[in-house]
Amino acid sequence: MKLMPTTRFGVVWRGLVAFVVVVGCAAGATATAGLLKFKSIVDVINLQKPLASKELTVPPPGAPQTMLLVGVDHRYHEGNTPGNTDTMMLVRVNDKSSTINMLSIPRDIQVDVPGYGAEKLNAAYSEGGPDLLIKTIKADVFPHLQLNQLLLVDFSSFANLINAIGCVYAQVDHRYYNHSIGLADPATDYSSIDIQPGYQKLCGGSGGDLGGANTALAFVRFRHNDSDFVRESRQQDFLRWAKQNFSVDRLLSNQTTLLRDFAKDVQSDKTLHSTTGLIGLFDLAIHADGSATKSFVFPYGPTIAGTSNVSFSESASEATYRRFIKPTVAPPARTTTTPTPPPAKGKHHHGKKPKARFRLPAYMTPDPADGNSQAAHLGNVGLPIYYPKDIPEDYSYCFALTGNCNIGYEPSSAYLHSYPRRYSIDGTNGKRYQAYVMTLLKSYGGVTETATGAYATVEGTTWPGAGHAAGPPLLRAPTSTKKVNGKLLDLYSQGGNLATVAWKTSRAVYWISNTIQNDIPNDQMVAMAASFTRALG
Repeated sequence: MKLMPTTRFGVVWRGLVAFVVVVGCAAGATATAGLLKFKSIVDVINLQKPLASKELTVPPPGAPQTMLLVGVDHRYHEGNTPGNTDTMMLVRVNDKSSTINMLSIPRDIQVDVPGYGAEKLNAAYSEGGPDLLIKTIKADVFPHLQLNQLLLVDFSSFANLINAIGCVYAQVDHRYYNHSIGLADPATDYSSIDIQPGYQKLCGGSGGDLGGANTALAFVRFRHNDSDFVRESRQQDFLRWAKQNFSVDRLLSNQTTLLRDFAKDVQSDKTLHSTTGLIGLFDLAIHADGSATKSFVFPYGPTIAGTSNVSFSESASEATYRRFIKPTVAPPARTTTTPTPPPAKGKHHHGKKPKARFRLPAYMTPDPADGNSQAAHLGNVGLPIYYPKDIPEDYSYCFALTGNCNIGYEPSSAYLHSYPRRYSIDGTNGKRYQAYVMTLLKSYGGVTETATGAYATVEGTTWPGAGHAAGPPLLRAPTSTKKVNGKLLDLYSQGGNLATVAWKTSRAVYWISNTIQNDIPNDQMVAMAASFTRALG
């Protein structure tokens, strides 16, 4: 099935989700300061004219809320037309759910726009603004939709919002590079980007570099040599990382600036322009602050013959909507160990339990030669170098010297210090920590799959480790722990799949990050981390 494209604006709305929740928590936490505090917030939001729509429902106090985030291709206060919508996303916030649910609605699905007939969904907004768009969605896509909030944001707003929340620490999975020289070289005729692999802080840029080649915007809007699904998955990961980065304490001290940025870059419905509506949303946001994000895929079908419109099943879309509004029950966190085999018959252990045996999962292979070679090329990184001795048999290490992970149109010099890479990370406390990253890429028939986003990373850093409040945001909240091969591993699950597995020593912390699409099975992720071996030399 061909997946719908996600435009360069796609992540803006995901970043906005996180921003709304966090600013809500920051403002909501000041509720004890009294009603006047919320009135002052309303005054800030009233800097812009509220959106008018008769299709919104005011929810009862404390009830779940559903927001529609709409991306347009120009600022709402410029021009005389509504503009074109590139992205539409439903967001469900429920204090009884352990997740904040997201459901993107493809812009190219064919719907019956009231008064206009069969068209793509994105036409509804340009022809009748938000009211016609919502009316179309409710009439032809999700008949049981009860919509409570409407937020509009544009392309440039994303960079401003990322800066407003203090940037985002992201697990960049591979080398992103393109130096665009326009039509003179068609292979490079798309947005420039220049970002190295590894865990790092991405900001929005400033001035003429707002959204520039080494910013968060360049990372999430990257579309060349990627499938649509890879791009969508990257954007979902970015929201997850953004939410991990939020410090309510820091936001509380800057909430006036944040709210002014919010008011400048985001247009909202009249509910957020009222004290009652604001308190309701912020109170809900406080309870949802610890929630993870959960994404749902719209069940669209094939392209309709003779058009570029995409079909979809009404029954399937309704079933997806029911799953979207259903609260997620959080599983209890637990610590586990590998099972201990029963003692052999006829043998007595005199009270001593035999050591647990760890069986390597299928389709794994030892690769100490390449692991040690990676370490040799890294040189002195300021911390002991560990690599996974066992890796999935369909993955191989990326080497700058062989160019096995080059995309093909960039100069080989672009990868010279990327595979592997030693660098330093600027921590949240202002300190700088030594780090290194090794990149693994899936291959098929001996050919690396650079177009599938199947990059996994091996990371090591002196930044305080897993579960540490001042450590990397990625590692602050393990889903569970598991002891394997004598190593206590911290597991980080995303929708049932292990996104990260970490292990720490007295000197450093090390982790394996799954691919953007979590291609590596859970047992293989655990096995890789359990096989961390110190490099020779």
